[in-house]
Amino acid sequence: MAKWRRIAEFLALRRNTSLLLIALVLAGTGERLWLGFTPKYLLELGAAPFVVGLFDALQTFLGAVYAWPGGWLTDRWGQRRSLMLFSILSLAGYLLLLVWHHWLAVIFGAFLFLAWTALSLPTTFAVVATSIEAARHTMGIGVQSMVRRVPMLIGPLAGGWLISRFGWIQGVQYSLLACIGLNLVTMGFQWFILEGEVRPRSRTKNQRIEDEDEDKNTSNQGASAGFGETVKSFTPTLRELLVSDILIRFCERLPFAWVLVWATDFVGVSAKTFGVLVSFEMIAAMLCYIPVAHLADRYGRRPFVLITFGFFTLFPITLLWATTFGWLAFAFVVRGLKEFGEPARKALIVGEGTPELRARTYGAYYLIRDCVVTSGSFLGAWLWKLGPRANFLGAAVCGALGTIWYWWFVFRRKGSVRGAF
Repeated sequence: MAKWRRIAEFLALRRNTSLLLIALVLAGTGERLWLGFTPKYLLELGAAPFVVGLFDALQTFLGAVYAWPGGWLTDRWGQRRSLMLFSILSLAGYLLLLVWHHWLAVIFGAFLFLAWTALSLPTTFAVVATSIEAARHTMGIGVQSMVRRVPMLIGPLAGGWLISRFGWIQGVQYSLLACIGLNLVTMGFQWFILEGEVRPRSRTKNQRIEDEDEDKNTSNQGASAGFGETVKSFTPTLRELLVSDILIRFCERLPFAWVLVWATDFVGVSAKTFGVLVSFEMIAAMLCYIPVAHLADRYGRRPFVLITFGFFTLFPITLLWATTFGWLAFAFVVRGLKEFGEPARKALIVGEGTPELRARTYGAYYLIRDCVVTSGSFLGAWLWKLGPRANFLGAAVCGALGTIWYWWFVFRRKGSVRGAF
């Protein structure tokens, strides 16, 4: 029993975070059964390439505009009630796609079925921040990030098999049925999340000081803070991180919807094989999370964020030579390694945010970032019309600019307003 307690302590597992991890696996697996195949599914339903770009832009845009209300609802309603509402909205979207077999259903349904992922992001950060001591935030987020990759590993494999077995249209419909069932089970686990779980105190002197400094910043003034006040609370480090993150997300977004098309139409792999490639990506990502999170909590987060931005930049470059399955596999491993420092980046946001505005800070950050990056989907579609090479090179340029910006304005900065991490 003591052994399991030590493992739970090392992984920063608490009641709420454990329940959240189960919900992430269930809901994420249902979503990943079919969502990654949506660009090709839209084309099979008769949609034009512009619609593929529109859907990709819609995912980014809704991730942006839903982040702020998701954070606001979490701060006002609490974590459990907010997550239940987000699940109900997603369930309605899945049902719409199940009964209406038209590409318009995907576009309209996106406003509903993307609700859980987009609206719950600030909530999941808030669960970590309120359940775990400040000095363990990177580990808590790292475990959460690793568990999020389990559905991304399982879902595409199962969804790819269904599509290969039953065809694109029927295969996606069967995937949606499984998705609905998993969504209902997710709601059952979310119901047991406790509000206001007491965060344990850190054991070392430096960690206790960090927790006490965070507690001193907490006040009741945050209860009525709006979007403008939340953005004004951003530290200089958080603002510069946001700028570099926007450039990096342009690097990710330009080729995002077209990687599937490149693999299936240009290289000639099947949907089932594409699912295998995605599994390579997820395994590479999952192997990074725990050791990197442990090292980042001990030695600082900024170097690991710099490395992960480098991998973001490298991925579109590897796609230029990925004309065989072997090279595609290598490219997808590189794509997985771009998650190398993602827990550290998210923990950096947590550390730079005002405690009483936690969920709203995450929501405001992602609202600004993803609203700007939404245009990257349309730019990516335009570049794809010029040719895959133009799309991949444009993405690499954005990644290089974001990496340089982060190195110059964030990595070289000594200390911060709210902590040395």
